[in-house]
Amino acid sequence: MRIVYMGSPDFAAAPLKRLIEEGFDIACVVTRPDMPKNRGGHMAATPVKEAAQQANITVFQPQKINLPESVAYLEAFAADVFVVVAYGQILKPAVLLLPPMGTVNIHASLLPAYRGAAPINRAIINGETVTGVTSMYIDEGLDTGDMIFGSSCPINEEDDFGVIHDRLRDLGSELLIKTLDAIDKGTAPRTPQDQCLASYAPILTKEDELLDWHLDARQLHNRVRGLAPFPGAYGYFNGKRLKILSSYYNPEPVVADCGQIISINPQSINVATASGVLMIKELQPEGKKRMDAWSFACGYGIKQGMFLGLKGE
Repeated sequence: MRIVYMGSPDFAAAPLKRLIEEGFDIACVVTRPDMPKNRGGHMAATPVKEAAQQANITVFQPQKINLPESVAYLEAFAADVFVVVAYGQILKPAVLLLPPMGTVNIHASLLPAYRGAAPINRAIINGETVTGVTSMYIDEGLDTGDMIFGSSCPINEEDDFGVIHDRLRDLGSELLIKTLDAIDKGTAPRTPQDQCLASYAPILTKEDELLDWHLDARQLHNRVRGLAPFPGAYGYFNGKRLKILSSYYNPEPVVADCGQIISINPQSINVATASGVLMIKELQPEGKKRMDAWSFACGYGIKQGMFLGLKGE
């Protein structure tokens, strides 16, 4: 089985490395172009490109994958199957139909739930207790193709995006091996998705990252962990952005205004919400490094009765 592999971030690099370790025939790796990194503007390769170069695999970095010249370049590899994991561009039929065994994707949800760009973040933000990965054949829709295999894992109340990302990355690597073996043997199932059960996970916006203290404590905790460690949920203190990176919550109601600090201890800064208390453990002031709540409280003179509000509050 000859493979063209398409992917860009760390989530896609791990499955590629597993394929290499298992001896799969990878003819070419397709990834997004190098991009400037940090304020220095130095060009940085994707994790997938770095993994491919370490294995001396040909790397292709088109600006647009669906242009005729890109399609012709891919066709020349005569691959049996294309594998797509978090590549970053939508493939059109001219690309999808090239490999005779199909174009396969590993998606970070239990489809048909959480189709779209941010399935891990959205599942945690919505308070889901189970998630997983699904292998599927790509069609022209948004994560709507026939499913092959799925594998689930729990989301615990303390798990954040980083933890679940790594858990699903490793689970996806195993699922990809299983999927390609089944395709090669001609035993891979094709299960149509139930459209009635579909839900969507659109790309995150700045509004998604802003903490509204008029929500309840559990909702805010889910938002914090669904966005940690990156991009980070945030509020404001003295008019400056304050990222909240680690938290827990107490659902018991308190008598205080939303966003008001009701107590401070060495473990957390405790903030009143619409229902319950958000217990902030780690945060990052604008322009500063990540720190624990006690260090922030001591360094910034935080007192009981102060507010963590919206901008201008």
